[in-house]
Amino acid sequence: MGTSRMFRIFVVLGSAFMILLIIIYWDDVGASHLYLHTPVSPGPKIPHPPPPHQQPQTSRTPSFLSDIDAFVNQFLEPGTGEPTDPVPADTSNQSEKAEERYIPRREWKIHLTPVAAELRERQEQRRRLLQEMCANDSVVFPGKNRSFDDIPNKELDHLIVDDRHGIIYCYVPKVACSNWKRIMIVLSESLLRDGVPQRDPLAIPRDLVHNNSMHFTFNKFWKRYGKFAKHLMKVKLKKYTKFIFVRDPFVRLISAYRNKFELRNEDFYRRFAQVMLRRYANQPTPPASVDEAFGVGIHPSFSNFIQYLLDPQTEKEMPFNEHWRQVYRLCHPCQIQYDFVGHLETAEDDAEQLLRQLRVDNVVEFPTSHRNLTASSWEADWFSTVPVEARRELYKLYEPDFRLFGYDRPDSILNE
Repeated sequence: MGTSRMFRIFVVLGSAFMILLIIIYWDDVGASHLYLHTPVSPGPKIPHPPPPHQQPQTSRTPSFLSDIDAFVNQFLEPGTGEPTDPVPADTSNQSEKAEERYIPRREWKIHLTPVAAELRERQEQRRRLLQEMCANDSVVFPGKNRSFDDIPNKELDHLIVDDRHGIIYCYVPKVACSNWKRIMIVLSESLLRDGVPQRDPLAIPRDLVHNNSMHFTFNKFWKRYGKFAKHLMKVKLKKYTKFIFVRDPFVRLISAYRNKFELRNEDFYRRFAQVMLRRYANQPTPPASVDEAFGVGIHPSFSNFIQYLLDPQTEKEMPFNEHWRQVYRLCHPCQIQYDFVGHLETAEDDAEQLLRQLRVDNVVEFPTSHRNLTASSWEADWFSTVPVEARRELYKLYEPDFRLFGYDRPDSILNE
């Protein structure tokens, strides 16, 4: 009698737990599962699935005692490495112009011509370098050897997720992140105009591009999924295509300085420029507003900015702002295996290759813009006012980014 009663309790609890799991996961993957029945890492393969009612039954039904992966895998099938484009059975009657065909329902594009060998090799070299540097004991930086589970949730807010196409993008400020955020908005269809998804990236207002409500980031998983968040993140990291764009670390710093301190930015003036002026520019009472400061020609010099970065007091007060925080702290390249590593220096080719790999180049194009583009050839001029010893200390601060992403040590400005 006792055994029978325990069995009934077991069945009831198991059923209740399965219903709870369905409720928890359905909001995230249920609405988008049509886009995710095919492998998407590192790029979605062309599907030939039977209609839902004809799909074969699995050999066992996951219970609440099964690993959660078994449940999630009903919606997300694992990727199988590099995508291979299918070749039609008979191409003898095709015109040379008919190089591509489309799958309108999923918006995925089929390419019948391969990516250039040199571009594929360049990506392989960048990914291989990341793996080697993360395994190299001579490359040391805080957090390098921790697990993904040990990364605080607040440090995952730069990972933007698009469940429609199975994409995760880690954005790095001052590396074309505004335009990549625009692309993520277009792909996720999170912005509607008269009920129609916005398709033109450049038509998205700048204030919306950087509005957190427009992007679903890993940091938001905690509010939605609670204790299941970390596990679901790891499932998506395993199955989605993950990409990042980087640039020469010193050039990125120059770009951040030009954008935030040579232009009138009230927020950055009050939060950072006034501090720099008081500490390093003999301005005990700097002007109250950025307009007043610019009116009398006062703003922190680039040398003041470098002093601020090297000052131990800076990080004691708060972590580096995202515009000059190291990439390894923003995107965790030793915990996340990125499928695509783009460089701003090769942005045009990399963007075209990435959108093609994601099979969405029929949906959106990367907006090209050369406005306020900071060039690496400017480094010598910009650092001419910075003492050599400070330059060397700055290199130590950003050395992991140089080595992880294959940028040469700037000996010309470090050995003067």
